[in-house]
Parts: sequence; structure tokens; C-alpha cells
Amino acid sequence: MELRPSLPRHHRYPAVSHAQLAVPFALIALVTVVDLLAPPAVHLGPFLVAAPAVTASFAGPRMTGLVGLVAVLAQVVIAVASTSVTDLNHTFQIIALVMISVIVTFFAHLREVHEKELTQLRSVAETAQEVVLRPLPDRIGPLSVASVYLAAAAEAQIGGDLYAAARTTTGTRLIIGDVRGKGLEAVGDAALVLGAFRASAHQEAGLPGLVNYLEAAVTTDLDGAGDQGESFVTAAVLDIPDSEPVLHLVSCGHPPPLLVLRAGEAVQLEVSRPAPPLGLAGLVTSVVTAQTFAFAEGDVLLLYTDGVLEARDGAGTFYPLAERVTAWSGLPPQALLDRVCADLLAHAAGNSLDDDAAMVAIERLTTS
Repeated sequence: MELRPSLPRHHRYPAVSHAQLAVPFALIALVTVVDLLAPPAVHLGPFLVAAPAVTASFAGPRMTGLVGLVAVLAQVVIAVASTSVTDLNHTFQIIALVMISVIVTFFAHLREVHEKELTQLRSVAETAQEVVLRPLPDRIGPLSVASVYLAAAAEAQIGGDLYAAARTTTGTRLIIGDVRGKGLEAVGDAALVLGAFRASAHQEAGLPGLVNYLEAAVTTDLDGAGDQGESFVTAAVLDIPDSEPVLHLVSCGHPPPLLVLRAGEAVQLEVSRPAPPLGLAGLVTSVVTAQTFAFAEGDVLLLYTDGVLEARDGAGTFYPLAERVTAWSGLPPQALLDRVCADLLAHAAGNSLDDDAAMVAIERLTTS
């Protein structure tokens, strides 16, 4: 499940409804009729300028120009019916209406060009996100998997949260992580980590070796950029064997996974010796070790980034993830993520998410 905002690839303007179009034409008709019926001293023609101005707020330059043309013709009708087109008062009204119609049509054109460029940029961002963050399959070996990505802003479809999975000869390896920072730089770091994981997950015999490889890849890139210590990646790296009801976990400064037991309990998998975030190992002395936890058939493992925990409601209360998922034990991965996403967005109603949020839910299926 990928909850990313989607936009049409060749979007220009939304379809204009008949109700919207009725407003400027009704305004033109109303002003024209009232002006013709009003005493000669009353001149309502200047109000016709509102018609193209209103149209420019929701339509493109063609429709705006058409409404402006109709408004000018209506002003000519008023002039002919009242006195003459050559009457100085009506002449200036017509000239002013033509000038304003041209101006608002031009600005509608600029707006259309800007919308087209923005849509192209969003399309590129969406494509880049799909390339960097590939959707996880629903089934990986004996595991049922679901994933979700929630952008902090609808306009920003790309960020530094990441997840990936890889099959090995003995099981499944997964990573979930969060790059410090936002924007294109964070996306580049996320792509670096994901590329290193996909390249080495099949080759490194042990989980500590895989994490050390990821650390070396991130550190080398940061050394080349000259910003070591300023950028880093929190991550949880897991190895789930096919033949044993356990999982092996290395936490690199990442929020602890939640093990949702079928019995109705959510347990945080806190490691006793966490590793530093990727990119910071050179600044501290540490030894990467993997810790083993039970992961039985029917249990669901929930991986997430800190954007989930940092979501606040109107009173500033953080989202109580562990408390909520406890009530939803027994749900399969997709149903669990559906519940969490709906509840998370309801919790943050009126407040956009403070950070991008990613979640992966994994269930060990019954093999018998």
C-alpha cells in the first residue's frame, strides 16, 4: 500500500464545471439588463470587468479571453442602446474593459504555464520516489508484507524515509531508515543506503557485516561531501530466517520495532547494545552486534520511522502508536496499516504531519 499523492501526468487545469461558467455569464447578463433598464444617469457598465476577473481565478486564458470578449460586446450593446458607441463615456468604458480583459487573460496564461511546470516537477518527483523507494511485494517467502509511505506535505512526494527487503538463501533481510534532513539531499542519502543494502544483502554472511558495509558506504559518501557528522541515517536492519521462529535485529539509533502478538500485546524490541546511526560510527567507539527476538507464526512485526511517533494532535499530544496497535492485534499486515494510517491522520487532523512517515508490517505465516 503506497499512500502517496498522485497527479495526472499531463494536468493543466481542472475541468471547469457548468456552475462555475454560469457565474461570469450570469453577471454579464445581469449588469447588461439592469444598465439598459436603469435611468440614463446610471452607468453599471464598469461592473462588467468583474466577469473576466472572476473567470481568471478558476479557468485558463482561452475561457478568460472568451468571457472578456462577451463582456466587451455587452458593453457595446449598452452603448448602442443608450446613446452611441462614439459617446465619450462609453468609449472609455469599452477601452478600459478591453485593456483589463487582456491583462487578466495574460495573467491566466502565466498561471497556466506555471501550473504546467509545477505538474512536470511533481511528476519527476513522483517518478524519482518510485525508483528510489520500490514497493515491497505482498509475499516474501513465509512472510506476508505491507508497506506505506505518508508524505508530510501533499506537494512533497519525496523524502528521506526508506525501506527495502531482500531474499537470501536462508531467509529475508529488511531495512527501514530515516535520513536526517529533507529535500533532494535527503533523497540522495536514502538512495545511497538503499543501493548499498540491495547490493550487499545477498553477499554479507552476517547482519553485523551488512551493517558495517552500509556504514562504510554512507561514511565514504559523507567524507567526499565534507559533511561528516552533519548528516546521518537512523536504521533498523533485520534478518528473519525461514526455518526458525525468530528474528535478528541491529538497531542503528532507530525507533524500536513493535512486535504485535496475536495474544493482544504489543512489545517494543529494544536492543541492549544499539549501534550508532549510519554515518556516525567514526565518531564513537562501538561494536555492531545483532540481537535475537522471538517471532512466532501469527505474530506481526511493525517497523516505522519517527514521523509516526512525532505526529501531534491539536493539544500537542504525540501519537500513541504502541497503545493503538495493541487494540488491533490479530489483524493481517495490510489491515493493520490501514487502521494505523487512518487513525494517525485522524489524530493529526488540522495539523499536517511534522515529518514524512513510513511503516512496514510483516507477519510470519503458518507453514503447515
